[in-house]
Amino acid sequence: MFAHICAEQNIEGDKLDNKIEKIKRIREIHRADLEVVLVIHRHGMDDETALEVEAALIDAYPGLTNVVGGAGSNDYGVMHVKEIISLYHAEPAVFQQHKALLLNVNRSAAETSLYEATRYAWVINKDKDKAKQAEVILAIQQGRIIGAFIADDWLEATAANFPGRDDIPGRFGFVGQEAPAAISRLYVGKRVPDEYLKPGAANPVRYTWDA
Repeated sequence: MFAHICAEQNIEGDKLDNKIEKIKRIREIHRADLEVVLVIHRHGMDDETALEVEAALIDAYPGLTNVVGGAGSNDYGVMHVKEIISLYHAEPAVFQQHKALLLNVNRSAAETSLYEATRYAWVINKDKDKAKQAEVILAIQQGRIIGAFIADDWLEATAANFPGRDDIPGRFGFVGQEAPAAISRLYVGKRVPDEYLKPGAANPVRYTWDA
């Protein structure tokens, strides 16, 4: 818990990496003649429980410098009670007719169209050929399928390939369109089966078939 404070003390001002948001926040606190307060909400836990508590606290405190949510927040994070009811009453999807690629769009879905949030930009470098095998791409929001798309091609995540988007080295996006209604009806509105939702899993990309 002292790692970021120690790092801030050992980094000279002109060498501060602007991408290290935690260190920037600590430095702003010190410049205001204040001290960083260390609060331990729970102690004496095993690792699995600690990750669950950490994830809940990250969700509960807006404005934190964490780049990603806590472990499992993609599927088990903060939801309105009506969303919880809708999720657990939804029929589980069956992935037998198609090779489905599941993409968690929890954070980006509210910032742009669902298609744009779903197609850009994913870490599939090692599995690009596998991603191209996907017969349907499903947008997932906290365990529920909210959209279905067909990819015509996967391209490097660059402004040249995706006009209006920023370059994101090492990532890929797809060009495609909404899935036909007959395919969408098989999946949209249903929940992702439990075997695809591993507690603590942080990877937003999941495949429903083996290579």
